[in-house]
Amino acid sequence: MSAQVAGGSGRSNKPHILIIMTDQQRADCLSCAGHPQLRTPHLDRIAREGTRFAQAVTVAPLCMPARISFATALYPHDHGVWGNAGSLAESDATLFQALQREGYSTALVGKAHYYEQHRGMDLREREAYMRERGFEHVHEVPGPFGSGLTKSYLSDEWQRKGVWDEVREDLASRAAAGDWVVRPSPLAVDDHLDSYVGRRAVEFLDAYRDERPMCLFVGFPGPHEPWDAPGSYATMYAPEETPPPIPVPPFNGKLSSRVRRKAAFEAFSAQQLALIPQIRANYYGKISLIDEHVGRLLAALERRGMLDGSIVVFLADHGEMLGDHGRIRKGTFHESGVRIPLLMRWPGRIEAGAVSDALVESIDILPTLLEAAGVPPAARCAGRSLWPLLQSHGSGELREAQLSEVEHHRENQTMLRTRRHKLALDGVSRTFMLYDLERDPLEQHNLAGDPDASDLESRLRQLLRSRIERSSLPAARAISATRAG
Repeated sequence: MSAQVAGGSGRSNKPHILIIMTDQQRADCLSCAGHPQLRTPHLDRIAREGTRFAQAVTVAPLCMPARISFATALYPHDHGVWGNAGSLAESDATLFQALQREGYSTALVGKAHYYEQHRGMDLREREAYMRERGFEHVHEVPGPFGSGLTKSYLSDEWQRKGVWDEVREDLASRAAAGDWVVRPSPLAVDDHLDSYVGRRAVEFLDAYRDERPMCLFVGFPGPHEPWDAPGSYATMYAPEETPPPIPVPPFNGKLSSRVRRKAAFEAFSAQQLALIPQIRANYYGKISLIDEHVGRLLAALERRGMLDGSIVVFLADHGEMLGDHGRIRKGTFHESGVRIPLLMRWPGRIEAGAVSDALVESIDILPTLLEAAGVPPAARCAGRSLWPLLQSHGSGELREAQLSEVEHHRENQTMLRTRRHKLALDGVSRTFMLYDLERDPLEQHNLAGDPDASDLESRLRQLLRSRIERSSLPAARAISATRAG
């Protein structure tokens, strides 16, 4: 699987690896995925010269569990982090530790979010922890709201430029107003958080002179809220031309009262509903800003003669509701929140222009990259290598059903998604979401609790129990059987 490639000042039989992860980007927010308004030419290039996985899902629609799962190829029921609290355990091996042992130089630039971050924290105090998790070079930044509450290399730069106080005041006023402030960032485009990450990542690539193969993880904090696209990116897309959100599902009178409470979403007020097109347009602007920096990363690899000898992976940690079903932000198992973009490029090794409909998960990246580097994954690996799909123009199947898990309102919740159906359970195993995705792709008709769907529900619950049992690994902090019914 390896190929001889240029690497810094020497040569290696292993590919370089560039992993680009955005925060809270939906699967449909790529122009190559058919978005009618958004333009992402550089991400489209990765898809055109590689493979796009059109049915990829995150194994957790929330930042920390999603990112820890990506790094370890474990589900939340194995690594134990279901919400944005706790940290990546020392006992759980990471992709980056495995690559280090195989002779890779590993680097982090941007957001990782492998540990809980608090007001007043200086992220540089956790560099030793991040090195232990497998990163030789650490240039970590917080998420958008955290950038006003914590210190880092980024806050130092903002202080030097005299904009630190203005940034904190802006973010504090947005946080006080909830999720309903849409206005340009007070920062210039080049000073914006995502621009900072893109610039530092390019600087790392330009300066790379190591003879070892490289794995660089670039974590863009956007397009996560606040809705603060900077400069021209704030007006790049017309709100009146944004696609309308998926409507709030109609009332299903067959559901029990408890299930109804779980399934129902509070409708937006008229004022909030009027802001959804502006939120969407601003969100698209943030994606276009990131896309521009993706182009600069590809250009930096090209300048160094490293691009075609590199595996480029692009994905998001989870999706964003953007008003669909009466929701914004994340944490739900609707398609908008759980499906993510996933692109991979490696000329000569990965089929170009392929689109795969296989049921893949975010934890499949780890075994895929380790196979490319000639490294077997650890025994505690729940992901599956994508190489059979990558070398067959995306055709074939990887699994019967996808799994996703998250903590919400102090309950552990679980989703099972087959090619046709989706079942979601709350923490005490009461069904509240069941959809026929083939007949109802917009998830408008919840079949949970419907007597006519009882046999289907029973089969999916059994499949979910089996799926969790098969994926639970030795020494895991596994969820109890009652959570699966």
